[in-house]
Amino acid sequence: MVRTGFWLPLLASALGLLSAEAKVSQKATKHLAGSYVIEFEDSQDPAEFFSHISSKAKTRMNLDYPLFKGASIQFNDLKTAEAEADKLNALAGVKQVWPNRVYYLPNDEVVWQGSAGDESIVQNIKRQTVNDIFTPHVMTQVDKLRANGITGTGVKIGIIDTGVDYNHAALGGCFGEGCLFAYGTDIVGDAYDGDNTPVPDPDPWDGCAGHGTHVSGIIAAQANELGFTGAAPGVTLGMFRVFGCTGGAANDVLIDAFMQAFEAGSNIITASIGGSSGWSEDPWSVAVSRIVEAGVPCTLSAGNDGAYGMFYASTASNGKRVTSVASIDSEVTPLLLTESHFTVDGGEQQTFGYALGDPSGWKNLTLPLWTPSFDVTDPAMACEAFPADTPNLSEYIVLIRRGTCTFVEKVTFAAQAGAKYVMFYNVSPGAIAASASDVPEIIAVGMVDAEQGESWVASLEAGSEVVLDMLDPLTAPVSLSYSPNNITGGFASTFTTWNPTFEMDVKPQLASPGGNILSTYPVPLGAYAVLSGTSMACPLVAAIIALVSNVRGTLDPATLENLLVATAKPQLLNDGTATHGVLAPVVQLGAGIVQAYDAAHATTLLSASSLAYNDTDNLVDTLNFTITNLGSEEVTYDLGSVGAATGYTFSDSIYPDPFPGLELTDEFATITLSESKVTVPAGGDATISVTVTPPDIDGSRLPVYSGYITLNGTNGDSLSLPYNGAVGSLHDTQVLDTGYLSISSDADLNPVTGNASFVLPKTNGTTNATYPVAVALLAFGSPQLNIKLVPAIGSSSDALGHIFGSPYTYASRDPYATAFDGVMADGTYAPAGDYKFSIEALHIFGDASDLADYDIAESVAFSIRYV
Repeated sequence: MVRTGFWLPLLASALGLLSAEAKVSQKATKHLAGSYVIEFEDSQDPAEFFSHISSKAKTRMNLDYPLFKGASIQFNDLKTAEAEADKLNALAGVKQVWPNRVYYLPNDEVVWQGSAGDESIVQNIKRQTVNDIFTPHVMTQVDKLRANGITGTGVKIGIIDTGVDYNHAALGGCFGEGCLFAYGTDIVGDAYDGDNTPVPDPDPWDGCAGHGTHVSGIIAAQANELGFTGAAPGVTLGMFRVFGCTGGAANDVLIDAFMQAFEAGSNIITASIGGSSGWSEDPWSVAVSRIVEAGVPCTLSAGNDGAYGMFYASTASNGKRVTSVASIDSEVTPLLLTESHFTVDGGEQQTFGYALGDPSGWKNLTLPLWTPSFDVTDPAMACEAFPADTPNLSEYIVLIRRGTCTFVEKVTFAAQAGAKYVMFYNVSPGAIAASASDVPEIIAVGMVDAEQGESWVASLEAGSEVVLDMLDPLTAPVSLSYSPNNITGGFASTFTTWNPTFEMDVKPQLASPGGNILSTYPVPLGAYAVLSGTSMACPLVAAIIALVSNVRGTLDPATLENLLVATAKPQLLNDGTATHGVLAPVVQLGAGIVQAYDAAHATTLLSASSLAYNDTDNLVDTLNFTITNLGSEEVTYDLGSVGAATGYTFSDSIYPDPFPGLELTDEFATITLSESKVTVPAGGDATISVTVTPPDIDGSRLPVYSGYITLNGTNGDSLSLPYNGAVGSLHDTQVLDTGYLSISSDADLNPVTGNASFVLPKTNGTTNATYPVAVALLAFGSPQLNIKLVPAIGSSSDALGHIFGSPYTYASRDPYATAFDGVMADGTYAPAGDYKFSIEALHIFGDASDLADYDIAESVAFSIRYV
């Protein structure tokens, strides 16, 4: 049956209705139908609440913690759920009621996964672990702390993730007291997908997802056959599993995980999870912020939605006082390639390496190569049907250049000509794991680097026969090498999410290497992998906090964040193809790449990690910060400022411009400091006022400016303090693109352009009814999105009220849709008649009681009657 009163996913055709410039995350958060997170008043007995809901809802999870006393519930009757939820606010013991939303793992790129294989690699371990030369560690000064014997000893890091394969030798090989993974639990079970009820068990083992195992190795991998370790191998780890083998994780699960990690004594908690938001009012964000306030640093990944432009902040990284971590690309790309052999014209056997793809049925296969084109510059190779004179490709391994269309499209066309095996060659150094699992005819895919592929093409063009002898990937040797990343290495990963929040909070706080990171992976999935994502950047910062705490003797979140931010290195702007002579915006990289040694040994402490000046309407033009000299001698500081690139949110669309593509300029704000030089005695402090004059640029495009206050001390400390602000009005920014009527039987949710009639059942017994669907396309975030039912001849002021599922609070800039089965928000049925939807999106900083503060769209008229 069609389930009503909840937000429906918009599919490809509906997304196509967006403006051409709009980009929308395909994993936008959703409200779990009929489910809510409730927080109780600390001083009240929740007995009245549980008595009130006993016949109406079941308790999903009890959240009885000192920092968050509450529960999550699931109403039995979806038709009356919203009305019943509204009534909960009137109960004396209820502090807050939130929709229970579902979030997903970031869409990290699996560059490579597989077994370490060859014993020859083991011989490298002794040379590589005496001195830490692992590139992400060198980039972040972890190597310098490790050289001094700092490993994070005594620090407990709680990880919220997919679970972990603790049987992996590099992750300790066991679980429980005395193991690297000494504590934790599985909160959800394998079958949990975000929609169903969690089934916990005490074992956080994961052999199906892999994400948590990779994150864990970044923090604390022990010495292994690939010659690297985690940044803080001396810590103790805990794993709190919040994902099953598929799907997402709901707010209640995430809150429970963070609270359990806190109660278990974690000194640091990290999670590489999130979803499009832009608001810090989500209950998960609220819960994480409280943990930070209670003295435990929390690091959250900033997200991998960089393509969607500015103002796409992810929760819970957008929480107050939560450390949001952006991604920098590694300066080198690890190449873990499975080895096999080839011959040219029957000559001497030669070795090549390739990235194993999915599917991977290469076992003991010997076939000649064939390529559809000798043009090694053609990015569209195999992006259309092969010509009629193509030979039967089942007798070949088909060699195809990467580019233009997707891997699946290329192998689909090859399969139409009989292909079963496809070897891609890259357009640049290195190779990644291609996937063609959706094409059933394909038995195996792989990828070689550009040099190897082009060499084979040259041989084929010369008329030679190139034969590949493919070894069994399960037993084949694996070679580990590193290829310099001369384009984006050391600069922002193009995927890292752009901020700020819709309330102009400075996010992210800082960045660390997250692009092309080698780490552990579940043994059943190959034991090691190279992944790219802010998921990889975030745990490295958690590990660095552990290292810095070893040196400084504190785990105070504000102190550590302020030190890490102040000593981070701002980076130049890189758009993925070239580096430009202006600093990357704070809203992309925060303070820049974290520098662990400098943070551990700085003798200057700033009282803030950033300065947020808000937009023109809410401008606070002067903010203060304090410099504290922790050293034994007085220090004189030279103060100044440097601007970072200003980004225009909009160009000719109401949707934020995508990246790459958004316009960036070097028109900076003017900063006036109360002091240009200040001397601070040992143990003393000085307060500096910072006044901003925003750049004189087009406020209608909502440009976001940013930069850094710089401090250079005679003690050798070189520090910076990031700031941001916006020119223009967030309140006046249009948030609603359009709203319209669709029908539930249309999977693509196309607009209904003419009159429509619906016959609605007054029971849940039908499986074939068609329902009206209200669709709202948000171009910008809205604190409140209303879907109201209005007489066909009438206006918003004549509305009968909210339909079930409305309002939706703190909405991200994504599409939303809700089906209407006649039930209003108060649980009553609308009378049969002629209606239209009034779709109302509240402006940022708007007054929810004033219709003038909403963008309003009305659907075409439709009629409803009941059977």
